[in-house]
Amino acid sequence: MSHRVPTTQLRFRLIHFWEAWNPLKKTLIGVEMLLIDEQGSVIQGFISPSRIERHLSKMKPGSLYKLNNFYGSSNKTMYRVSDHAVTVSFSWNSELSVLEDSHTPFDEDRFRFHSFEEFQAGCDRKGDLYDVLGHMKLVNGQCLTGTPVLDEVEIARARHVLVHVQSYDGPVVKLYLWDQAARDFCKKFRSYEGTPTVLLVTTVNTKSLGGTLALTTMSSSRVFMDCDVQPTVDYISWLGSNPQSAELVNAEVVTKRETLTIGEIYSYIRDGSNKEAFFECTATIDDVVHGSTWYYISCSGCHTKATKGPTSLMCSKCGKVNISGVPQYRAQLSVYDNSEQAVFVLLGDAGFELTGKHAAELVSSYVEANGDQGVTQEVPFPEALISTIGQKHNFCVKVTKHNLDGKSRSLTVTKILPLESPPVTEASGGNYNPITSEVGFETGTKVCEASKIRVDSAEGSKSNGDLDEMGKAKRLKRGG
Repeated sequence: MSHRVPTTQLRFRLIHFWEAWNPLKKTLIGVEMLLIDEQGSVIQGFISPSRIERHLSKMKPGSLYKLNNFYGSSNKTMYRVSDHAVTVSFSWNSELSVLEDSHTPFDEDRFRFHSFEEFQAGCDRKGDLYDVLGHMKLVNGQCLTGTPVLDEVEIARARHVLVHVQSYDGPVVKLYLWDQAARDFCKKFRSYEGTPTVLLVTTVNTKSLGGTLALTTMSSSRVFMDCDVQPTVDYISWLGSNPQSAELVNAEVVTKRETLTIGEIYSYIRDGSNKEAFFECTATIDDVVHGSTWYYISCSGCHTKATKGPTSLMCSKCGKVNISGVPQYRAQLSVYDNSEQAVFVLLGDAGFELTGKHAAELVSSYVEANGDQGVTQEVPFPEALISTIGQKHNFCVKVTKHNLDGKSRSLTVTKILPLESPPVTEASGGNYNPITSEVGFETGTKVCEASKIRVDSAEGSKSNGDLDEMGKAKRLKRGG
């Protein structure tokens, strides 16, 4: 439901805008925008079709604007491109004008990078669209027209380019560039004197195509290469220090996951393979692992574990200080099947898929129920996790380098997959139907207060430091 924003003026940098079309009815939904406000929050904007002509001529990516008279509506859940809970919508009396002589430094851009596991967890869910960065190899070498990608005549008609991309933290994946993103790729590729090696594509959708994990571009996607933006520059520098990584890009991609028992997965590890892999495994939850912490505090932008600085939280991946912290799942579950017992580590969206509740929501609820005491102590395992004991699920698990090196027997869960029949609680025989729930915009303050709770390492360390500085924040920032 829409609600009027008390402030009648918004100042922002326009990052990017694009047309949104209904693919079935072939009708224009409106113009969507991505913008950064004065506080550094990345917010999605929207202009309805009847108001496009009035404002479109003034809009230029990268420019600064002020918008008088607008309203806020809840951010959509499908194909979302920003973390902020509100979309800024132009109203009948909105006035857009260039912001002259601004003394406020606005960020140039912002990206939402996620790990391969998170792409895997979001496959076919039509949920958030994230950005991918890695080194590339052109696979098809041709557009669908049959003409080489770099042929100048055919650039305008290019509809499809396939690239294999290898990021520093994941396997090779197929990236399909369509329509405008494909044409932008061709133009940029051709503009380089040498062959570019690094590719950054924003707002990609994760899909399963022919049993293979694939990333596909959307109308909101943008393409950057080598020296276009700071993240690609940094990645080139990293490749220079790790030249062996560039050789990893080949035609071998992630294919359909093999279904194994827990015992067979451990046999794979003992066989001495040095290859990380994903498997599907059906197991029953026996218990939560007591003495462990079920969540950690992450950077709101990239979900990397936040670290405590002298006066604020910092993100080692983003390189930013004074970041907002968001609780994320890292729950350890004892599970078993007919062959073996194991500890599964439930990460990120997999926790939401299992419980129907976000970690931030559960932390916030505990703090609300326990007042000041809830803010200063560790949040115990919530009932939403405890109630899953006895349930059988189909898990997607990853065999990591730590497993192969013998440093850990715990298996990482990246996704909860549907069983052929509804999951059954063995103790009761009842059906389990998780109720989906999202953290509302109003819960930001509660989550931010909850973030005073100690930060627990994603590797399972038990730090006792309280994040007192997090309590100073008035509202949880949800910008990209």
